[in-house]
Amino acid sequence: MDKFVITGGTALQGEVTTSGSKNSALPALAAALLTEEPVVLHRVPRVRDIRTMERLLVDIGAKVDVENGSVRLHTERIVSPEAPYELVKTMRASSLVLGPLVARCGRARVSLPGGCAIGARPINLHIFGLEQLGARIHQAHGYIEAQAPDGLRGNTVNFDRITVTGTEDLMMAAVLAKGETILRNAAREPEVVDLADMLIRMGARIEGAGTSKIRVQGVERLAGVEHTIIPDRIEAGTFLVAGAITGGDLTVAACNPEHVSALVSKLQQAGVEVTQPDATTLRVRGRGHLRSVDITTEEYPGFATDLQAQYMALMTQAEGIALIVETIFENRYMHASELVRMGANIRIDGKQAIVAGPRQLTGAGVIASDLRASASLVLAALVAKGETVIDRVYHIDRGYEKIEAKLAATGARIRRVE
Repeated sequence: MDKFVITGGTALQGEVTTSGSKNSALPALAAALLTEEPVVLHRVPRVRDIRTMERLLVDIGAKVDVENGSVRLHTERIVSPEAPYELVKTMRASSLVLGPLVARCGRARVSLPGGCAIGARPINLHIFGLEQLGARIHQAHGYIEAQAPDGLRGNTVNFDRITVTGTEDLMMAAVLAKGETILRNAAREPEVVDLADMLIRMGARIEGAGTSKIRVQGVERLAGVEHTIIPDRIEAGTFLVAGAITGGDLTVAACNPEHVSALVSKLQQAGVEVTQPDATTLRVRGRGHLRSVDITTEEYPGFATDLQAQYMALMTQAEGIALIVETIFENRYMHASELVRMGANIRIDGKQAIVAGPRQLTGAGVIASDLRASASLVLAALVAKGETVIDRVYHIDRGYEKIEAKLAATGARIRRVE
């Protein structure tokens, strides 16, 4: 397994370019199953989860060609409407093919997903929604088997809790269902809006994406499309924190500032200078003295749970006591014990993490436990005294495209060791 070796103490300088959003590209790839015509996606990040999804789509029947950050998919027919455990055991997003497969060919067999060990992300919301659209669902031997031989029928789906992948999955299923579907308590994330925009350009009839109520009028078929994936807001946020924690002067280009506005607000309250030179660029300048600022993770447009770990690393360098409350996942503080190994003063109390600072972090051997936890350890290592070795960086490879190269280009002393 690869490791990162990082020597801290360098303020990051220069410019870093944001890649396309992994969490937007994954449902877009799945949506290509909805049509027999070619689909071309631009700005697809070359990360591990994307490669896993592409292999899955090839197994299902898609022809997949990758070139220069673009992916061309052509699924003339569904060969095998199945997502086997061997392929998807490392990826939560495998459930995203469930809706498209049932919608297009009336059946699907999808392994219960794996991925990061950050708590329950129950697929029951996907199952409940598809049952409301008329699918018959059976679970056995670790697989979800869905059948709708006469097609799906529109209905009203009330989500018990907000679910991003559930909203995306049901929206994709509903575009080919007969009649009208209404999704209530729908997720409002930018990735949902990006998927809806793509589907609309394919011929779908969708209203309300970006609000808690999405209305879908089913159509008989969808056409091919050429679509550009939105910037990765979590990667952009991670780089903003990197500039702040190192006291650097870092420009984050090719991003969408609106998508990270909750983080920017907290950074500014903490004493970090964040400016917007133009519509797709943010500049972060650390001024040395950081103040502790509390956060509570929330669904969009609130503070993203995927930025909580990175923010915790920042708060180890801030003066005072910061209260971090995680409301989305119940097991998302596994990075805290690794930060403590580096010298952080963090106490976990249920859903709350109490961070006291500032603390001089020191290099240590640490282990990445999930995708965003690994990012927080990289950020902590950038400011730690001495050398940090981060094991199991395959976690970070799932969601960040060449993060070590991007950071090294801005002055970070980081290298990958096989």
